[in-house]
Parts: sequence; structure tokens; C-alpha cells
Amino acid sequence: MNWIEVLLVTLGISLDIFAAVECQGALVAKISKKQLIIVSVLLSLWQMVALFLGNLCAIVIHVYELRDRSEHFVAALIFFGMGIRLCIKVWKNESILERRIEKLKVKEYVKMSAVASIYSFLTGVACGFLGCNLPLMLIMVVAFTAVMVILGMYIGYHYGYQTKGKAYLAGALLLIIAGTDMMIRCFQEAHLA
Repeated sequence: MNWIEVLLVTLGISLDIFAAVECQGALVAKISKKQLIIVSVLLSLWQMVALFLGNLCAIVIHVYELRDRSEHFVAALIFFGMGIRLCIKVWKNESILERRIEKLKVKEYVKMSAVASIYSFLTGVACGFLGCNLPLMLIMVVAFTAVMVILGMYIGYHYGYQTKGKAYLAGALLLIIAGTDMMIRCFQEAHLA
């Protein structure tokens, strides 16, 4: 995986977090910068750990299984699946019961982190199969998650949650493009062999 593919994937999974945080930002009465930093660090670290564990899982699979081209195919399917999941979220367009909350509830973000970490774990598995640069991946996930949490909170606070569908769609397109790239590479390698 080159750095452009890593960029596509990390941005794609970070846009999912952006949309979720944007919805929370639409509900808060006031943004506490201290709490926002705590939430940003919490989500970033959680994503990083999930990605690392997914990559570690892929390494364990490499030890016990023979490496072959099917791993590229599995990685592509993971990216396609995550992209399709985001497309379904756009299609459902679930409304949010708007109620004002006085401050950010870290408990809500822990729950959000747990759900988002499933997809980061899968991304780590896929990237482990592809032999991507793990330190680059971890740095990008931490940076994009932190930025998306802050942007999502402020955009939600000022403009509401209307752009969540666009964020989901953009994330879906990035993941599907990455999956398509993996699939093309898999077929090219199969033809060269």
C-alpha cells in the first residue's frame, strides 16, 4: 500500500467519526475546549489501538497461514464492505432526536469509540494483509481522527447535522476507491504470475 492508498483509507474511516461527532455537536449548548481535547485524544488513541490490534491479528494469520494473493482480495472486500456500510447509512438517513445537552458526555464518546474501533480493527487487518507502513498508518489515523473530532464538533455546533450524509458518502467513496484499487492490483498480480 502506498501513501495515497493509506490516505484514502484513513480519511474514509475518519469521515465516519466526523459524522458521528457532528451529530453530537449539534446537540451541545456550549463546547468546552478542555472536554473536546479529552474526547479527541480518547477517540484518536482508541482508533490507534484498534488499528494496531488489527494489524497484529493479520501478522498472526501470516504466521499460521501461507501468504498468497487472496489476502489482497480479502483486504479489498473489507474496504468494499466498509464503504457499502457507509452508503447504507446515507440511504437510511436516520434522523436525530434533537435535545439540548449542557456539555459533552464522555460516556457517549466511549460508546462511539467502541463502534468506530471495529472498523479501525478491520482496516488494520486489511492493511496488515497488504503489508502497509504501520507507523505511517498510525500517525495518519491519530491525526485525522483528532482533526475530524474537532471539525465535526464545531460544524455540528454551528450548522447542525445536515452534512453527516455528505461525510458518510465521501467516506464510502474513498473506501470503495481503495477497495477497487486493491482488486485491480490483485487481478494484475494474478495475470503476471
